[in-house]
This record gives sequence, C-alpha cells and structure tokens, in this order.
Amino acid sequence: MIEGVIFKELITHTDERGFFREIIRNTDDFFKEGFGQWSHSLMYTGVAKAWHIHQKQVDWWYVAGGVLKVALNDARPDSSSYKVMMELFMGENQTAGVLRIPPGVSHGCKCISGPAHLFYLTSNVYNPEDEGRIPHDHVEIGYDWITGPAIK
Repeated sequence: MIEGVIFKELITHTDERGFFREIIRNTDDFFKEGFGQWSHSLMYTGVAKAWHIHQKQVDWWYVAGGVLKVALNDARPDSSSYKVMMELFMGENQTAGVLRIPPGVSHGCKCISGPAHLFYLTSNVYNPEDEGRIPHDHVEIGYDWITGPAIK
C-alpha cells in the first residue's frame, strides 16, 4: 500500500427494491480534510486519464457504474512508500469502496467497462495552480496504460 492511500470498504444494504450504500460522512476520520468540491466524470470503455497530482488537495473517488482500473504512484520523496505503484479495480462487481488519494500521489484510471461514472470529492475547490499533470507515458513512472491484461 501507499502511505496515506486508504480504500474504505462500504456496507451495502440490499433487498428486493435494490440497495442503499453510505459513501462518506463528514464525521469520518477518513474525511477529516473536509469538503471543497463534488465532481462527476463519465468515461467510455478504453479511455485513460493519467496522470494527475496535487500538492495540497485530497481526492476521494467512488465509481457508481462501469469499471475503472485505477493506478497510483507515490511521488513524495519523504514518504515511506516513495515510488510504490498500486493498482485496484473500482466499480460494478468489484468490492464497493471509496478511495482516498492524498496530496503528492499521482493517480489515473482507465475505463475497463463503460460507460463508467466516477464521482469524486476534493478537499479544495478547483485551483489550476494545484492541478498537476504528468504525461501518461512518463518514463520515471513507467506505467503502461495501453497494453491489455496478460493472456494466461
């Protein structure tokens, strides 16, 4: 795991009508940085969005439909998990959860099954000075967003 990245597994209450799932409460330690903005991103199958990084902002991601392959890379030299890469799948037929992405962790996703709906909260409102972009094929990160899964 990457230091400060948390995947909070969610409780789902299902019955014949469907389900109810609580995502985040403002009283959660997980959400201590607080609310700045709520956004929704729709992605079609095969679309990749990478890499993003923030110096101050915390992101909380929840995938309500479709499936995203999420990749995270710790870019904080003072972190115990510096340069650690982490992957997980979020969305339909995956473990229901919300992902906390701390500042200094580069992050991106690829839509594996779409359309995918990513809802995300941020601890601050959009600030272009804190909105870092890294090329999807950045040599130091070395992550391949293009090649599909290995055939086994």
